[in-house]
Amino acid sequence: MIKIFTAVLLMMFFAFITLSNQSFAQGGTLDVFANGPTLDVVIGSDTTSNGEQAHSVYRLVSLDTTYIFDATITIKSSVSIIGVLGPDDRPPCIQPDVLGDGSVPGVLFTFTGDGNQFILKDLYLLGIAINNTVNYGAGQAVQISSDNIRLIVDNVIFENWSQFAIGYAGNWDKFYIYNSKFRNMTTQPNQWYVGELLRNENYIGAFPTDTIIIKYNTMLCVSGYATAATGGIVNYYEFSHNNIVYTFKNPFFLDRMVNAKFNDNIFYGVYAGGQNYTEYNGGWDSFTAGTVASIITMGPLDSLTAALLLGHPSTGAGDPAAEALRNVEVKNNAYYWSDGLTSFWTAWNDTAHVDSIITPVFMNSQTINMFADNAQWPGFVESGNLNVDPGFGTSINAVLNPGTGNNVGLLNWFTVVRTGTGTTELYGYQLTNVDFSSGNWVPDWPLPESSDLQYSNASLQTGATDGGYVGDPYWFTGVTGVERVPGHVPNEFTLYDAYPNPFNPSTTIRFSIPESGNVSLKVYTVTGQEVMTLIDNEYTINGSYDVSVNMINLSSGVYFYTLTQNNIFLTKKMILLK
Repeated sequence: MIKIFTAVLLMMFFAFITLSNQSFAQGGTLDVFANGPTLDVVIGSDTTSNGEQAHSVYRLVSLDTTYIFDATITIKSSVSIIGVLGPDDRPPCIQPDVLGDGSVPGVLFTFTGDGNQFILKDLYLLGIAINNTVNYGAGQAVQISSDNIRLIVDNVIFENWSQFAIGYAGNWDKFYIYNSKFRNMTTQPNQWYVGELLRNENYIGAFPTDTIIIKYNTMLCVSGYATAATGGIVNYYEFSHNNIVYTFKNPFFLDRMVNAKFNDNIFYGVYAGGQNYTEYNGGWDSFTAGTVASIITMGPLDSLTAALLLGHPSTGAGDPAAEALRNVEVKNNAYYWSDGLTSFWTAWNDTAHVDSIITPVFMNSQTINMFADNAQWPGFVESGNLNVDPGFGTSINAVLNPGTGNNVGLLNWFTVVRTGTGTTELYGYQLTNVDFSSGNWVPDWPLPESSDLQYSNASLQTGATDGGYVGDPYWFTGVTGVERVPGHVPNEFTLYDAYPNPFNPSTTIRFSIPESGNVSLKVYTVTGQEVMTLIDNEYTINGSYDVSVNMINLSSGVYFYTLTQNNIFLTKKMILLK
């Protein structure tokens, strides 16, 4: 059974229920079934006189058919929308209906109301309508439309959302995206810059962002960006333990964050579309015109962002005082472009194409120089990044070549995009086909890529900064080693003795937190050297957690582990005996 993993695991809600044909309430929870009114009707009508939701939790319990929506579900009070997993860990699925005029609704959820918190957990959000069509003009799973919203996404499949999985139009919002899969978010050839995981929707960068953490996720065949923050300040950004596989454009339109980590990711076949010279000279893929295609792209802060960071007017773009406050680390990432892709690029540029391509690199010269200049950017650290083939299964590289139906393959899609001859072609990984002809329908499960994303490169399986898998560990283990303990909410901040203790080489650490918030759990030597980061300032729902610790790569001896939340910390001792 795949266990849901990460330090933001939510509460294990409620006991098993007997299915019926009606939705019914359990206190603050409404159980919703798929064979009743459409989901937008159920949730939209469940409101109080002031327009807020009458329930704080909506549980989707049907697995034998999909939930349908006819219109955007707009919610303006804090809610959780939780799926009840099946015995094979199948999540319930939501998809668009076909409206009376033949159109397909675009946005699934709009979350609004300053300061609210929204949780999406254990769901399959499918952008393909019941007649197997997609809204290519406005397909979007989640829209954030207010300030200081906290969005938590845990174990959610996003598939075929042609615009964005998540778009936001608010100031100082916070995003915690864990354990999720973004697949086949490709679009038609005249829209090759969309199909994005997270998008700041003010394209001149006026929306500042508080926090973005994207961890333990996979993006497979997504045309556009993992994150586009378009110039607005981002106080903290973390992108760790993710697989990014066969994107067409650059994974990040984001280069002027204040504090950031890009660690332990696999970038495979990303930026497959490269840059043409219009994009290069116009700064389409970064904030600096004439910047070479690059997976990791950094640039100096503009004057407005520098002033926000300093708290007073800056001296202009690249203000040394502001740059000295930035902290960015890029560690232990693997990146690779397959022979099938690189040979195609070579042949393309050797032919008399007007639209020749600048092919991508891991870091361009501007970025390399920033990491090398310790005087100007003392907080920039880069190490352990390797150009190495992870060894995915054969079906992953099959993305390059034609599939079935309208799946023309990535190389043909590249051709019609770059020659301007495309119409409705798509590329993707084993595109989902919706078929209600024989009655109820649900997407294939488990995901068809499950086996072939288990890569064979042994060095990467222990090559992360935490000693674990580089990339998304889900495809190997299904867990990160952090698991919620079922039970009541604790009333004390507690760190328990490791068990077993002494141990060789694995042990378990349990902790409890009475209030939700950012938590860190780290391991130190007796001299105070940090040797393992088990939880790194991650937003964690109140409750008790077990953390599996494997210290096979460390020497025998005494170690200390410290739990921190806000200004509270607890430390205990453990002994590794080999």
